[in-house]
Amino acid sequence: MTETPTDGKTSHSRKTVFSGIQPSGIVHIGNYAGAIRTWANMLGEYDCTFCVVDLHAMTVPYEPDQMRRRIFDTFVLNMAAGLDPERSRLFVQSHVPEVAELCWILMNCAAMGDLNRMTQFKEKSERVSGHINAGLFTYPVLMAADILLYKAEVIPVGDDQTQHLEFAREVARRFNTQFGDTFPEPEPLFSDVPRLMGLDAKDKMSKSLDNYISLLDDEGEVWEKLRTAATDPARVRRTDPGTPEICNIFTMHRVFSPPQDIEWSADGCRTADIGCIDCKKCLARNMNEELDPIRARYAELAAHPERVRELMDEGAARCRAIARATMEEVRQKVGIR
Repeated sequence: MTETPTDGKTSHSRKTVFSGIQPSGIVHIGNYAGAIRTWANMLGEYDCTFCVVDLHAMTVPYEPDQMRRRIFDTFVLNMAAGLDPERSRLFVQSHVPEVAELCWILMNCAAMGDLNRMTQFKEKSERVSGHINAGLFTYPVLMAADILLYKAEVIPVGDDQTQHLEFAREVARRFNTQFGDTFPEPEPLFSDVPRLMGLDAKDKMSKSLDNYISLLDDEGEVWEKLRTAATDPARVRRTDPGTPEICNIFTMHRVFSPPQDIEWSADGCRTADIGCIDCKKCLARNMNEELDPIRARYAELAAHPERVRELMDEGAARCRAIARATMEEVRQKVGIR
């Protein structure tokens, strides 16, 4: 497997990118539009490393057998949605154990006060009844280790991850100050893709809230979910004009529809020339047109699990080569070699 991209640029002439996705069991259109599709579009311009972050997923209760399946499905869906392992490094986080060692070392550069201020910890801990584990609290340190292990320079992020990225930058600064220049301070790369809310238009799209469309939902399932999805509340009757900018269905059009259909949807909503069902039927057609090849590619890949596991191993081997070099440098600098 070559490290040289097809556009003729070597990996060393391009900025390094890292990002990851949790194996939650469902990869939905919000994950796809906000992350995976963006990552796939970066393959020609950046030296990319992408990861199924299974260690992060251990911070909330789970069943081991389900975790194995989720890791497999998420890895396959990433490939099916465009993450070509020939043009990037795609791997499973736990298959490169050096990240755990670096995480422990970085724990000693992380401030308790910074971790206490993490809004995601506060939000997640409120949803976890009873036992709140230390892993949930130190989640940002592991995320920093993910990034710094590969000396990533650019991190594609959404608004909900900016605080964690700034924490990683701070940890890199502290390490570099104490032990000498080692890690670049990763820069955020924000997507211009609009954020999709759940089908209820109230909360973030998620499996736990059952307000999502999965990449693997068939055309009938996609339509049934869109058919009952929330729209502009001002459009009580078909003849009521609406405001497309506040309608989650219109936001989905902006993600999945061509310009002419986006314009048709906006104009028809404002003038009440189209009803919400008309708008949703158009969206379903465009959404399925994009998702059909992903579903087909997923089925093709999942039918050969041995080959998938070979690709997992190949991706991990390529990343371990980088991780070993980084950790040898880190061990020398911190004085344990």
